[in-house]
Amino acid sequence: MDTRLLELLVCPVTKGPLEYQRETHELLSRSARLAYPVRDGIPILLENEARVMTDLELGL
Repeated sequence: MDTRLLELLVCPVTKGPLEYQRETHELLSRSARLAYPVRDGIPILLENEARVMTDLELGL
């Protein structure tokens, strides 16, 4: 994921920052507890496409 692109992207739900998870190819929004998929290098920033992150993933 291009770091310049990552700096511009925000969570569509909270408007907060996103972290790129290289192993799972996801953009993580810790404040929304959502993980958005990245498919073929394209972030899919749709709430209905995101999965809910578990407490374990959030470190809680």
